[in-house]
Order: sequence, then structure tokens, then C-alpha cells
Amino acid sequence: MTLPVARTRDEAHLYFDLNPCENCGSVDTTWEHALVDAGGGAAVRYSGRCAGCGARRQYLFALPEHEVTAPGFPVFGGTEPSQLLDAGEWLLVADLTAGNVPTGDDAAARQALDIATAAMEEVVKFVPPGERAVPDSAFWSTRGREVRGTDPGRFDLDRLLVVRDTYRRIAGRYRPGAGR
Repeated sequence: MTLPVARTRDEAHLYFDLNPCENCGSVDTTWEHALVDAGGGAAVRYSGRCAGCGARRQYLFALPEHEVTAPGFPVFGGTEPSQLLDAGEWLLVADLTAGNVPTGDDAAARQALDIATAAMEEVVKFVPPGERAVPDSAFWSTRGREVRGTDPGRFDLDRLLVVRDTYRRIAGRYRPGAGR
């Protein structure tokens, strides 16, 4: 059995948020994680009880080939594209997060825009070198294909970069001392 790779804790937890409890639809779970042996190789097991219905939830992920470390939050992954979320799901995360930036709390606004920026960067990782758009193979989930189907042009590299850079620029306005 080939396990999907969770490149970082942030990516795993985002995956959990996008995949609620099958019994009740709640995403409210306190997750515990542990390194385990998964048929001869190391893996990380996340488990917990759904706060909505008490169902046991568990996921098993392979570890990345190279540890991903970076300062700050969020850290979704290294240079390679995600195996957990497809390009459409990452764009959905960016849309939802940027569309719900809190007002009146600069730190929370900055964090939301940092997440949206990082999610856009994850979409860009699916564009192969020398290509100008995210390929069809980067959409494997129903949700991701639906996002792509609404406006395939949003997965053009130039458009992705403009949106990413715009989110980054707006997030910068919320940094201490930036003066808006």
C-alpha cells in the first residue's frame, strides 16, 4: 500500500480541515500523532476522536523524502507539489481564506493572507518547468476538478502569480510598522 506523503504538520492539518468526519461532518478533532512502522517504512499516524460524534478518526501518511523546515506559519511543503491536496483544492483554500480576512485584527488578517499566499504558491508548484498552466494530472479529487471546471483559466501560470503576489503585497500591509 502506497501512503500519501504529508510534507508538514501544517499540510496534514489542512487536509483534516478539508476532510471532515464521515459520520457527522465536524472538523473539530484534537489530533495526536506518532511515528509508526508502516510495512517496513516509517510513517506518521494521526488519530483522534471527533468532537461532534465521538467517532475515532485516523490517517496514516508517509514521511517526505527530505524534511521540510522553514520559519513561520504556514509551512505546507518544500519545492515539490503536494500529494494530499490537488491544485484545485489549494486554489479553493486560497479563495476561502482570502475571502474571509478578518477586520479589526491586523495579526489575524496577516495570518489569513499568509495562508492564502502559501496556498497559491502550492498551486504554482504543480506547473511543470517550461509550461504555462497547471496540467490535467494535477486535479485528482472531485472537489479539485470542480474548482477547475468553474474557470480553467485561473490555473494559467501568469494569473496564479499575479494573485499570489497580490495576496503577499496585501499581507505586507498588516505587518507591524507597515502603516496602511
